[in-house]
Amino acid sequence: MKILCCLCFSEEDEPGEEEDSVEAMKEGGFVNGGNSEGNIGIPEEAEDVRGRDRDEHLRLFEGMVEAVRGGGAHWDDSLSVGALDSLRASMRTSRRSKGESSSGSSAAASEDCDHDSHHKRAKVHSDFHELDNWHGFAMLLLDSSVCECCYSTAICSVAGNSNSSGDRNYDNTHGSFVASKNEIFHHTFMLNNVDEENQVDSSGGKDNEEDESGTSKTEDLEVRMDLTDDLLHMVFSFLDHINLCRAAIVCRQWRAASAHEDFWRCLNFENRNISVEQFGDMCRRYPNATEVNVSGTPAIHMLVMRAISSLRNLEVLTVGRGQLGDTFFHSLATDCHALKRLNINDATLGNGTQEIPINHDRLRHLQLTKCRVMRISIRCPQLETLSLKRSNMAQALLNCPLLHDLDIGSCHKLSDAAIRSAATSCPQLESLDMSNCSCVSDETLREIALNCASLHDLDASYCPNISLESVRLPALKVLKLDSCEGITSASMAAIAYSYSLEVLVLDNCSLLASVSLDLPCLQNIRLVHCRKFAELSLRSLKLSSIMVSNCPLLRQINITSDSLQKLSLQKQESLTTLTLQCQSLQEVDLTDCESLTNSICDVFSDGGGCPMLKTLILANCECLTAVHFSSTSLVSLSLDGCRAITSLELKCPYLEKVSLDGCDHLERAEFCPVGLRSLNLGICPKLNVLGIEAPNMELLELKGCGVLSEAFINCPLLTSLDASFCSQLKDDCLSATTASCPKIESLILMSCPSVGSDGLYSLSCLKRLTVLDLSYTFLTNLLPVFESCVELKASFNAFRPAHIPIFSSVLKLQACKYLIDSSLEPLYKEDALPSLQELDLSYGTLCQSAIEELLSCCTHLTHVSLNGCVNMHDLNWGSSSEQLSELPGISVPSDMFSPGSDHEAIQQPNRLLQNLNCVGCPNIKKVLIPPAARCFHLSSLNLSLSIHLKEVDLACFNLCFLNLR
Repeated sequence: MKILCCLCFSEEDEPGEEEDSVEAMKEGGFVNGGNSEGNIGIPEEAEDVRGRDRDEHLRLFEGMVEAVRGGGAHWDDSLSVGALDSLRASMRTSRRSKGESSSGSSAAASEDCDHDSHHKRAKVHSDFHELDNWHGFAMLLLDSSVCECCYSTAICSVAGNSNSSGDRNYDNTHGSFVASKNEIFHHTFMLNNVDEENQVDSSGGKDNEEDESGTSKTEDLEVRMDLTDDLLHMVFSFLDHINLCRAAIVCRQWRAASAHEDFWRCLNFENRNISVEQFGDMCRRYPNATEVNVSGTPAIHMLVMRAISSLRNLEVLTVGRGQLGDTFFHSLATDCHALKRLNINDATLGNGTQEIPINHDRLRHLQLTKCRVMRISIRCPQLETLSLKRSNMAQALLNCPLLHDLDIGSCHKLSDAAIRSAATSCPQLESLDMSNCSCVSDETLREIALNCASLHDLDASYCPNISLESVRLPALKVLKLDSCEGITSASMAAIAYSYSLEVLVLDNCSLLASVSLDLPCLQNIRLVHCRKFAELSLRSLKLSSIMVSNCPLLRQINITSDSLQKLSLQKQESLTTLTLQCQSLQEVDLTDCESLTNSICDVFSDGGGCPMLKTLILANCECLTAVHFSSTSLVSLSLDGCRAITSLELKCPYLEKVSLDGCDHLERAEFCPVGLRSLNLGICPKLNVLGIEAPNMELLELKGCGVLSEAFINCPLLTSLDASFCSQLKDDCLSATTASCPKIESLILMSCPSVGSDGLYSLSCLKRLTVLDLSYTFLTNLLPVFESCVELKASFNAFRPAHIPIFSSVLKLQACKYLIDSSLEPLYKEDALPSLQELDLSYGTLCQSAIEELLSCCTHLTHVSLNGCVNMHDLNWGSSSEQLSELPGISVPSDMFSPGSDHEAIQQPNRLLQNLNCVGCPNIKKVLIPPAARCFHLSSLNLSLSIHLKEVDLACFNLCFLNLR
């Protein structure tokens, strides 16, 4: 939605057309000058009066600029100067002497444009369904209107050759208008003088600049915006004062709407350098304001007195950072009857040594923070909340029968007797903050308990003399005793009488040794940095939060709760016994609880008191040796860093995640059953017995379990098994695994020297095997693999889905040095693995002829690795047709190599080879791949480290990568 808003108003919008026309011609320079049609004269006396009015307005505007500039972090001084210069320029233009006249058409055009932009009401046609809310609409309307207002004014300025670039800022990059500080100042001034005749806005007259058809040029730029006053009032209700001032620059209707008293109920001049005259003008303009803030302004006493005397509906008054005289407090009761909230911060009351009375019949909230006064007397029958926080009075006399919230925190000069007198004089007291009042004693607390039966919130933190001896507060709900050195285990007897207690804070109670509480409503307890704390016993069905931290001597914890869901007891190095009866507990973190023993397993197993436990963290619990969990709820278990564990048994059918990093002494592990989808046991080098029953497991890594000799794996959905370097894994384990895991697709048996023919024959059970890695094994031949393939073809090929290969598509035989030259013959003579695509024979001992025969016949291979094959002497695929025709499956015509032969006459099938690696083959001297080899798909050839290579002749049209380093 695009909203174009020009400063144009119709003739109907402004009454007094004739007066505006005269004024416009006067401001345009036609005061005593003449034109072809006649002269219009204005008396010099009237001009002088009008000039004096402008000077007065200018001085007031400059004062407002200086007032707000003093504390405004949002204002720019350079823009304020630009506003003043612009206003002075308009004043000088209107005060031309009798001898000056309009000497150019540009000035007339400028005046006409100025008149048109101030006397035509804007119209709008928009789809309100495009807006998310009224606030978004208000901001969009304001930004677009102010932007187009600036644009229209700029056109008029260009037409009149006027220099007004300092008045507004237009961001061409973003296409948006940013209200400068001078405009906000200027229009704040205008809001306060909206009823006066403004000399800049009220230049009347008709639009004299028209084209040949009689149509106004400015009218052609106009997109009309018709908003009723009610609608505009609703939109402006979402704007703050800064944006209201921005809206005032659009048009006279917007200026009047933004000046409505509904939007100026709160006069906030905090940290503003406003004078008494300016503040009085604002109070006269908005006599119905209900809230005033003059905190941080100079001469706050005079400003406050002006507010009290002018604003009869004042309800909220905020002052501070100055001195308030006696007359202010006497005037509160006589001149400020509607006052409900008084906030005084960082102020000196009176002369600082006398008693200050505050008497008011309607005051409900009083805040005197950081105030300097000797004595204070407060008589407010309707007062509900009182804060004297951080004030230095020595005496506080209260006569407030309805007071329910009292804050005297950090009032260091208040004596114990003064605190007792102040608190006990308020029988309806519900909340009391006496933190950092070091002189408070148990006697004062007992008196408060007797006189304030409704007290439910008490903050006595940093009160070293409190021990709660014989204190009974049955209605108490919140008790904060942070850093109370007198609190000991004996204090728990007094706390136990607070049957309604919900929140208890005992941080930094250095003498507290034990806590034993049975409170039915307790929900939250904190025990942090209690250096002698050793035992905790809590019984509360509603307990939902426990914070226990940095208690180095804590040994025993017993918790009973039906609401606790998360328990964190990190770094409790001495904790040995943990008893939980928590029916809703779901997460437990016992990280770095180094003294926990194997008995912790009974707590978190079925029947141990945590039937809904899902997450358990036992990281770095170094005293655990045998971990046995049987839980039907456990989902995640962390045993990271538990280096002493040697035996692990998990019977957790819903366990989905287990972490064993650092369990490098684990010897025996049983996961029967578990809900794991993946498991990595390669980080347990001493594991020798393994049992896994996981119906959902898909990935199992045993890489590095070098001593694993017994393994029972029953994972019917397992697709990937990596048993690399399992040197003790034998044929019976492999056969049992392949029988119970028929869906294995990737099987890695690298460096498994104990696997023999019996184990390889069992591969016939793996009907979906696509990757087989037998590198670094002691295989003498591949007959078991190929024979299992023959059985597989006979039993499976007839009904296999089209997308499932017959056998492995990847076969890795790296460093199989015991293979004989005929081991690979079934690949091309018997078509043993017709779906084989990747073959790795690196570091093998097969002879040159066996490799050449394989490469010539297995045209379906896509990736071949012959790295480090010392028997490879040449890679020559340029043999004669007779030699090629002797190979099985190859039919080559006699004219294949004739000079006149072309590609169409070749009947040899295309090779699918894409990647060929011959890295580190020291005996290769020549590489020849002619067109007759039909390697049309070869894209990567790596011959690096072939130090004797002398000749390379390639005809591979798709070759992208060639390494001859």
